[in-house]
Amino acid sequence: MRIISPELVTSRTAELVSDCNYFLPHDVVNALKEAAENEEDKKAKTMLYKIIENHKTAKKGVYPLCQDTGISVIFLEVGNEVQVDGDIYRAINRGVEQGYEKGFLRKSVANPLTRINTGTNTPAIIHTSLIKGPNIKISAMTKGAGSENKGALKMLSPADGEAAIMEFVIDTVKKAGASACPPYIVGVGIGGDMETCALLAKKSLLRSVNDFNGGDKNALKLEKELLRGINSLGIGPLGFGGRTTALAVKVETFPCHIASLPVAVCIQCHSARHKTITI
Repeated sequence: MRIISPELVTSRTAELVSDCNYFLPHDVVNALKEAAENEEDKKAKTMLYKIIENHKTAKKGVYPLCQDTGISVIFLEVGNEVQVDGDIYRAINRGVEQGYEKGFLRKSVANPLTRINTGTNTPAIIHTSLIKGPNIKISAMTKGAGSENKGALKMLSPADGEAAIMEFVIDTVKKAGASACPPYIVGVGIGGDMETCALLAKKSLLRSVNDFNGGDKNALKLEKELLRGINSLGIGPLGFGGRTTALAVKVETFPCHIASLPVAVCIQCHSARHKTITI
């Protein structure tokens, strides 16, 4: 059994949440560049290049990509051959606190009723799964409220079918308009139950823009159709019009009850901040 100190988990988590806020993933940057090259609308093209310029400035000066440095969402995978010599959740939350403090990142977590800020950007939202092996895998997403607030969930009837799924997802993006800072990456969870489909939608945003879900032909087909439908809305980068309302759509599915068809949409802004490390 491999023993890992909580201090190591804390230090790596601190680095992780800081990096998420400073550095945009390469696949997202490349998708933005490709969209800028292919965009025909002049205003939309300009906005895409401004977003890319923002990324370069943040990277060069180690500045946050956005003033909303988000709530920390952690996907934690713990191997069955590893043991943390302490409370792993406490270690992760200490890491989030240290990362936001040392990185001079805005602390945005508050009590939902009193609205009093916790002052530490904790507690983080942690989703845990057990895996095989001697490692711990930590995936962090610093999710801003502008895009998070535009997410939606609907319990459809199986009789509604794929057409209703398409309509719900596209309508959700249409209602978001420019408020969630497009171009978006749209996560869609289908199946399971009420909370499972929401989690699927959120987790799908960790996938690379270039991950086309080749293992599920039906999901891949739906991703392509949804992307075409969303980009036909004409919202465009930052709401200035054009054909680049979304860079990608990611669909994740899970078997569900025969009488149920849960669907959730989780919208990610163009500042798609996430990173994964392995200890």
